[in-house]
Amino acid sequence: MQKSFMEIAHDFLEERKDYIKPSTYALYRWGIENVFVHYFQSMKVPFKSQLQDFALSQKKRGLKAKTIKCRVSLAQSIYYYGCSKGNWPYQKVDVQYPVFEEKRNLPVFTLEEQKKLLRYLDTHFSFHNLGISLCLEEGLRIGEVCSLRFQDIDLEAGILTIRRTIQRVYSFENKKSEIRIDKPKTSSSEREIPLSHSLLRRLKSIGKITEPSHYVLTNSKKPLEPRAFRAYYSRLLKKLDMPQVRFHGLRHSFATRCVEAGCDYKALSAILGHANIGTTLNLYVHPDNRQKKKCIDKMMSRLK
Repeated sequence: MQKSFMEIAHDFLEERKDYIKPSTYALYRWGIENVFVHYFQSMKVPFKSQLQDFALSQKKRGLKAKTIKCRVSLAQSIYYYGCSKGNWPYQKVDVQYPVFEEKRNLPVFTLEEQKKLLRYLDTHFSFHNLGISLCLEEGLRIGEVCSLRFQDIDLEAGILTIRRTIQRVYSFENKKSEIRIDKPKTSSSEREIPLSHSLLRRLKSIGKITEPSHYVLTNSKKPLEPRAFRAYYSRLLKKLDMPQVRFHGLRHSFATRCVEAGCDYKALSAILGHANIGTTLNLYVHPDNRQKKKCIDKMMSRLK
């Protein structure tokens, strides 16, 4: 007997449960139970036309391109899973994605704003401020800095190691969101980063009051979750009368300054934990006319 799309979706999720991270499972299950149920409950072949209509409907709802592609990809995976189980005849279900306006770059701090913030962080020590410095001087993500422990920092070698991340994930069993600490999503995110001189100085100065097993942001056995750290960061910017650049803008500001300083793109990509250098180039390398002219002049000088 042929199963419905929703039945196949739950079979797919149950079979994949042991092979994906809890956060991914929660994301998939939420999408199936709260989104797909409204579109594919009474699916009829051909599936391709329904999937195309689904993609367009998601754009009309104002969703971002990345979100739409993730949802379409999940629906495709469920469909192909159903085909492999003999539930439907196989057909290729490629989708033409809607056209989106060009993505605007995430706002970052100007050089002077970044200097102002760093001066304050350097002269007003707290473990929360140390965490902001780590993001602004090392390019850490918020989940990485919230899960960072002092045992991840080698003061002799001057190296910081990213081994885990923290995030709030919805638990369907307990009917509420819960904090989970896990390995980073990709192997490239597990990385070693050299510490800046200023950070190394500050970390060495507090060595006697810290414990290896303690989390850096709290200097205790209990971590600080990302949303609480974002709230602290926002209050600090307001106190300093600085623009409300999103927390992830700290990481973007770090990368922007590295590009402006002429850093090697491959090295920067490794510091940021990107899976490939293309991600780094697309996000941060946006040459202005001055840089373009310099490039052309350099090429022409070799022809003389």
